[in-house]
Amino acid sequence: MAEMMPTALDLPMVDPLPEATQKYFDVCQDKLGMIPNVLRAHAFDIEKLNAFTALYNDLMLGVSELTKLEREMIAVVVSSVNKCYYCLVSHGAAVRALSGDPMLGEQLVMNYRVAKLDPRQRAMLDFAHKLTTASATIEEADRQVLRDHGFSERDIWDIANVTGFFNMTNRVASGTDMRPNDEYHAQAR
Repeated sequence: MAEMMPTALDLPMVDPLPEATQKYFDVCQDKLGMIPNVLRAHAFDIEKLNAFTALYNDLMLGVSELTKLEREMIAVVVSSVNKCYYCLVSHGAAVRALSGDPMLGEQLVMNYRVAKLDPRQRAMLDFAHKLTTASATIEEADRQVLRDHGFSERDIWDIANVTGFFNMTNRVASGTDMRPNDEYHAQAR
């Protein structure tokens, strides 16, 4: 039998957690029924955890004309390209929950092009996909397609930033063998 190798979750969390961090973890436990493993993994260094959560919360929960579902859809499409197991499971669950459609979550995980998307959503996901697979080839024409579908300059900024964030976190999750909480698998099914 192969020996289990250490993972990101094997890094020791700061003990005790600072009061603000413990409160944040308590909120996660109350709202989600768990503390996401990505937060546990970052908790070996509170400054890194705070930087990660501040950016995540701003991009995914902050003020934007993109809906929470649209931002989660981007996360799943980017994670699908990158084959990030952690994010596909956790953000696939979020898509299922926010959309009320378990098929949409699975379609986005496997191949977003088979999903019944409106033209605006399709343009957004096409842009995120291209930005993930060939960022140096993005041109004004690509941004114009988004404008033609009603996206503002701020929306384009948000799409690009959510895409970039998940490209980064996918690489960290894959590089450290970060695994999703088991609870995600059964959510919104």
